Amino acid sequence: MSLISEFKQFAMRGNVVDMAVGIIIGGAFGKIVSSFVGDVLMPPLGMLIGGVDFSSLSVMLREAAGTAPAVVLSYGKFIQSIVDFAIIAFAIFLMIKAMNSLQKKQEAAPPPPTPPQEVLLGEIRDLLKTRR
Repeated sequence: MSLISEFKQFAMRGNVVDMAVGIIIGGAFGKIVSSFVGDVLMPPLGMLIGGVDFSSLSVMLREAAGTAPAVVLSYGKFIQSIVDFAIIAFAIFLMIKAMNSLQKKQEAAPPPPTPPQEVLLGEIRDLLKTRR
């Protein structure tokens, strides 16, 4: 089997396509959460704490000198990233929990009733077995 045909077979599996869709949606969801945290959640939180803008929290490690840029430790952006991660992780947890509960409901559901034709065919089969 050639490399191209193997790759085509791999890429056309349902799981790979599902994974690609999940990655694309996850990237878009990450942008939405980042915007929510940076633009909606953190400004009021900073205001409650005392007018702190989290995105500008930093420590100057070394001033800019000549052509060398300043070295800045931006811990405010790190705090925003942690909040982003916590929200995304919680949302994924809720989605997986919902999917698991739906799967348990499907597994617990009784099997559909056997159609009457199949019941009759089973009875005929059993009668034929006893005649032999």
